[in-house]
Amino acid sequence: MAREHATLVEPLSLISGVHQTSARAALLVCLGEFVWPAGRTVWSSTLVNVLGELGFEPNAARKAIQRTAKSGHIEPVREGRRVRWEFTAAGGRALAEGGERVFGWQTRDMTWDRRWLSILVTVPESQRQLRHHLQSGLIWAGLGSPGSGHWITPHVDREPEAREVIERLGLLEQTHSFVGRHGGIGDERALVESAWNLDLLSAQYEQFIERFAKLTPRDDREALLARIELVQAWRRFPYLDPDLPREFLPPRWPGFRATTVLGECRAAWKEASERHWQVLSHLESV
Repeated sequence: MAREHATLVEPLSLISGVHQTSARAALLVCLGEFVWPAGRTVWSSTLVNVLGELGFEPNAARKAIQRTAKSGHIEPVREGRRVRWEFTAAGGRALAEGGERVFGWQTRDMTWDRRWLSILVTVPESQRQLRHHLQSGLIWAGLGSPGSGHWITPHVDREPEAREVIERLGLLEQTHSFVGRHGGIGDERALVESAWNLDLLSAQYEQFIERFAKLTPRDDREALLARIELVQAWRRFPYLDPDLPREFLPPRWPGFRATTVLGECRAAWKEASERHWQVLSHLESV
């Protein structure tokens, strides 16, 4: 039987299930980077224009806004015939939690007490859609599969997140979880290698580094677009990367360099990108 980690399933968004390169995914980055941190509201037209700069048609941008509103994360503030958007309390919490996982990656504690969370859950081959949702959810929670129906992670505190996925899919009654150290039978490193495709993840990190490490925006507008692209490209890594203890990582693991590139670029482009965002917001307010 083929190993379940052979390909990485496209991750969910920080808030809900959207495609990584969709208009809504880009919208969430815009809101999370430029609106929510400052407690701002934002005009619909500003969002449509920024998404247009990213290559999305106005209709796609407006649909992304409406879908985000329908999900309960933003709400309208009407001024005559025009509309501003602000975060709901639930939307703010979701952005705070997502942001902590995405940007808190740089300061995370990498110590490990040598315990594993092990989950046994099986879904019949005939229920392909259910299997897909289970795989997507558990990968997104940072688990890997060394064999059919078996999922592991060195982060035992991920059990509530994994349970939420399993319970939502109606699989709780047929699932068992265990927490403990690896015993004396078998090779722990081989277990890790069978659970995660680190070569593929390494290649994705290298692509990220190649794209952004030497990127130099020429003006404020390019800084804003580069910052959005940077965060959109990065935000899946803290969910797809299992955050393994250093002893299981290959030499010169590019994840560390990629994390540095993220921090350096985001800091370098912050002032110019926010300056252009302010220009766009001012233009739309007059």
